[in-house]
Amino acid sequence: MRNEQAYYDEIKKKFAEEREIRVNFRPEGTAQFTSEFTGELEKYAVDPYAEERVEREPITDTVECLFIGGGFSALLTSARLRERGVESIRIVERGADVGGTWYWNRYPGVACDVVSYDYLPLLDEMNYVPKNHYSRGDEILEHCQAIANKYDLYDLAVFQTTVTSTTWLASEQMWELKTDRGDVMKARFVICANGTLSKPKLAKIEGINDFKGNSFHTSRWDYDFTGQDLSNLKDKVVGIIGTGATAVQAVPGLGESAKELYVFQRTPSSIDIRNDWPTDPDWAAKLKPGWQQKRRERNLQGPQLTEEQKKKQASRTKEEKLRHQENNNIDYMMRIHDRIEKTVDDPQTAEALKPWYMFMCKRPCFHNDYLPTFNRPNVHLIDTHGEGITKITEKGPEFKGKEYELDLLIFATGFEVQKTGIYNQIIGKNNLDLEDKYSDGIRTLLGIHTEGFPNLFIMGGYQASFQFNLTDMLQTQGDHIADCIAYAREHDHNTIEPTAASEEWWVQEVISHRGKTKRNEECTPGYYNFEGESNRRQDGNYNGGFLQYFNHMAEVRSKMLNSFIFD
Repeated sequence: MRNEQAYYDEIKKKFAEEREIRVNFRPEGTAQFTSEFTGELEKYAVDPYAEERVEREPITDTVECLFIGGGFSALLTSARLRERGVESIRIVERGADVGGTWYWNRYPGVACDVVSYDYLPLLDEMNYVPKNHYSRGDEILEHCQAIANKYDLYDLAVFQTTVTSTTWLASEQMWELKTDRGDVMKARFVICANGTLSKPKLAKIEGINDFKGNSFHTSRWDYDFTGQDLSNLKDKVVGIIGTGATAVQAVPGLGESAKELYVFQRTPSSIDIRNDWPTDPDWAAKLKPGWQQKRRERNLQGPQLTEEQKKKQASRTKEEKLRHQENNNIDYMMRIHDRIEKTVDDPQTAEALKPWYMFMCKRPCFHNDYLPTFNRPNVHLIDTHGEGITKITEKGPEFKGKEYELDLLIFATGFEVQKTGIYNQIIGKNNLDLEDKYSDGIRTLLGIHTEGFPNLFIMGGYQASFQFNLTDMLQTQGDHIADCIAYAREHDHNTIEPTAASEEWWVQEVISHRGKTKRNEECTPGYYNFEGESNRRQDGNYNGGFLQYFNHMAEVRSKMLNSFIFD
């Protein structure tokens, strides 16, 4: 039975009040974080998973296709390029192996929140069925390594290497890439595949360098200190700053293992049930070749409405549709609240764990053990009600005059989002810096190509479609990029570059689908909405729907000579 509209309006008012509290505490938006780990912060960027850095001579050769980054973006697209006959493919990766986010994120409990049969790509090609409904991090990393082996991507790969500059050489119609290892490589095509969440960030907290205990970012987990099974923490007092997706997965293990655990929260995540189970071997045995491709095609089409549902939807005004969506959203969030009340014993803790914002304002989380962890007598939620920790002493975080003395402080503070050149200056034609071009507003074609930067392809960036299952979107981009490169090769074109007209068309297409509602600006601050900052309508994702984005890519490829300039 539906509640009265006044009920929903009152909850929306509460959402707005909670948002205002957080914006007032942190009006600086994204500037409240830093990802420049220099000086005393440098330790937070050190790779704890690699062996000693392998010394080598600088590389000065030329390849046809070079990927900056070694995660799924690079692996997916490389597989498609191999299928189209491209042999000269190099991956340049900051880590010591492929895997991208799954190389770096190895914290206890790490797993994917998307169903494994949809998230793990190339399952048909790899003849592989995941072990569980939701895959654990180690299985995903192994899958990345298996893809790299199958498609011979280790042959030219360069690891423990960071690209620092990518410069277009007009006279040679080549890209020149320099690295922190003294390399000066050249490539005909460059694909920026550094991932959407790659560069760890820390909150700018007074005294962060004063802490005398051990500390690390979750993407650089120190198992030497904690022990592989966290058993070293049995006599340790541990604190974790942040309660996003990573913390939600890490906290249960920490709560079980640590002598005491303090969870410092600014804004709670929405936590729904995670229905997980081992893959049924009988089901797996019956799968026919191409089974994952069929799943992808169904997912691309999205949920299909009945004729009655279509009729009902068509009868509503725009305002009625929006109100209906908002009310359904609120109903869902109130079910999240109800679960918290039923799960968490202490009423005050339960109240503090309730998320007061619309679903999808922040990344939704799914976990069965996070909420019950707060029933443990050794686990303490320190709710800062939007303020966050603003001071750290040599003993630990301080809030409202109380100091929390810790042996270990863990930062679950996330990553920079959708940055194209995270360690890398990209210089195109006429000495144009990509950051300078974007300073007046992001301008791309499909979020992949940008005028003035021939043979450069960007994956997982702004102005592309946003999908909770990121690999769906990356797969479509990888297919598109491989087709573009194959077209250029087959027609003996040295370069491919979007026309000014096609780029302008796409910018306007992005703008036309953004700002239709006030949802983004009404959301509580988080990385989905630039921590509450106002931003230009073109500086975000394409919101016209995944199927429409897919169709636009196909349309662009069907009119290659209208969409691109070839040389």
